[in-house]
Amino acid sequence: MALHSNGTTGTILSSPSLPLELVEEEILSRLPVKKLLQLRCICKSWKSLISDDPKFTKKHLRMSNILKHKHLIMNVLGDRILWDSPLSSVFSNVYNHTVTLTQLNIPISISNHILKISSCDGILCLTLGVVGGGRRYVVLCNPSLRKYTTLPPLENHQKREVLSCLFSFGYDHVNDVYKVIAISCFKDKHKVKEVDVYTLGTNNWRSIQDFPYSSPSPSPSMYHSGVFVGGTVNWLAYEVSNSSHRRVIVSLDLMTESYQKLLQPDLEKDPWILGMCQNCLCIFQCRDMFLDVWIMKEYGNKESWTKLYNIPSAEGQNSYPRTVYISDNNQVLFCYHDLRNSKLKLVVYNSKNGNVMIPKIQHNDRLFMNPRVYVESLISLPCSY
Repeated sequence: MALHSNGTTGTILSSPSLPLELVEEEILSRLPVKKLLQLRCICKSWKSLISDDPKFTKKHLRMSNILKHKHLIMNVLGDRILWDSPLSSVFSNVYNHTVTLTQLNIPISISNHILKISSCDGILCLTLGVVGGGRRYVVLCNPSLRKYTTLPPLENHQKREVLSCLFSFGYDHVNDVYKVIAISCFKDKHKVKEVDVYTLGTNNWRSIQDFPYSSPSPSPSMYHSGVFVGGTVNWLAYEVSNSSHRRVIVSLDLMTESYQKLLQPDLEKDPWILGMCQNCLCIFQCRDMFLDVWIMKEYGNKESWTKLYNIPSAEGQNSYPRTVYISDNNQVLFCYHDLRNSKLKLVVYNSKNGNVMIPKIQHNDRLFMNPRVYVESLISLPCSY
């Protein structure tokens, strides 16, 4: 508190100070995680607030989303290292700079490498294993806190031969818990897709109703993790009828753990995959020389499907470009693997003027994959290290 003298009376006056609640609730909640971790040593109350207060953690997460404290993260084929860059640098450096990456090592004993990455509220769900099938492992990671936890293996994976397994991750906002969903296919029952759920804070998997479609999509899309949107996880699958395959969107409600089928827009037979942009379910469709981005503005309502963008294809891209992020000023970040050298390319499309820019990626001699966007958060993981 600053003090100064009144020249007329000699009275000592104090300048106004900010209420402690305002500092804690309105200022600290707006800071990046790295800065908050440094401020924990200021006083015991701040350390407790930043590290242990669930109300503050949720408010900070809301502010991080509003203030766009977000990062792009990727891994390299064949290893367990994550590569991180502030998302703002991808857009601001697109014209004349290289996107710089920070290396994050995962201190775990599992020797397999990262196959898939999904994200929810700043927590990454990493699928580890070997290419081509077999047993899978799950590691949850908060890269902002540098905290990790390994989930126990699925019991049925220990006793049976696993053909494939997909892990997905999301948040049940009604019960305030995070859940990992595993869809497994076994050699002895290859037409049945068994589903197990792991709720953070417990230490066990439990079985729920089997996946409602006996034959998941033979296309690459079914090898993607489910897409988390508003309390649901969504997959693109195939419905088999009279020896034909029809694409369907299957949704799992994380509160009731029940399935429903969502109606997609009337699309041509061109390939498409699911994604999430602007907190809505999206479809990315490859059509002729363009990438179409469709968004479901009202979840579950077929009539709300709207085509947002029609993006020209980049030279040399493969058949499955995927939108990674859409900024507030309608710049679209999407990625693809170059057919000529298998390297990942990031592309920024400006929907206002139609310009397409391809920023350089640091260490691009490596085979990057699985680019995802995550938001900074203080959410802790049980039994983390």
